[in-house]
Amino acid sequence: MEVKDKVVVVTGAASGIGKALCERFAKEGASAIVVTDINSEGVSATVSDIKEQTQTLGITCDIGKEDEVEELVAKTLDAFGHIDLFCSNAGIFTAGNENVATEKWQAIWDINLMSHVFAARAVLPGMLERGEGYLLNTSSAAGLLSQVGSAPYAVTKHAAIGFAEWLSITYGNRGIKVSVLCPQAVRTAMTANSDEGGVAGLDGMLEPEQLADTVIETLAEERFLVLPHPEVLTYMRRKTDDYDRWLGGMRRLHERFEDAYKKREELE
Repeated sequence: MEVKDKVVVVTGAASGIGKALCERFAKEGASAIVVTDINSEGVSATVSDIKEQTQTLGITCDIGKEDEVEELVAKTLDAFGHIDLFCSNAGIFTAGNENVATEKWQAIWDINLMSHVFAARAVLPGMLERGEGYLLNTSSAAGLLSQVGSAPYAVTKHAAIGFAEWLSITYGNRGIKVSVLCPQAVRTAMTANSDEGGVAGLDGMLEPEQLADTVIETLAEERFLVLPHPEVLTYMRRKTDDYDRWLGGMRRLHERFEDAYKKREELE
């Protein structure tokens, strides 16, 4: 897919990766960009930054609530008639193990997984009717590997990739393209309380704008995995080649970073 002349929706667009995607899509010539986030001030700021380049619509939305996602899509269709690319990007991080409070497990489940489900339910009917459409879902390298220091993040990001795979398998022959964005450490609010991204930063901390470059390249090639950190592919191959050896290496990383993540959990 070329973004030029396309109608694009980006969630989590008030800052970080989502804001960078909006800015890059505007630069690429998108015909319209819908900027949405729970942070209304951030939505307004992103809209202000790109409104001279393209048509914009700013919508405050809690993507963990299905009725608000449905309203987001309805407003977009009313304004622009269709959606070419839906970027389900918003996500949260919760440090801790299996004993994280159930309400926190539910909150991260709703944002990191169910928001993708809600988006698919809302946009797929129109896309399938037109015989084309693109879903870009943000997961994480943690969804392909794991996340030292956070059971909720590791589990929900794995689930997000599983759902994206299912969408691609089920609708790929009906004109629906699916990609999943899987970075390691990115300089955003999510990594602000960690030391250079923690374990995910071992291969370097990327700026959100660098992720946007990789997204544009991957969309053009219509590949499933969007890997701003190419090392992740190597780690995936090692994992599948010898799962037990890989788990041993992850245990060593856990011991190395355990204290840092305990401190982060205390901060939350």
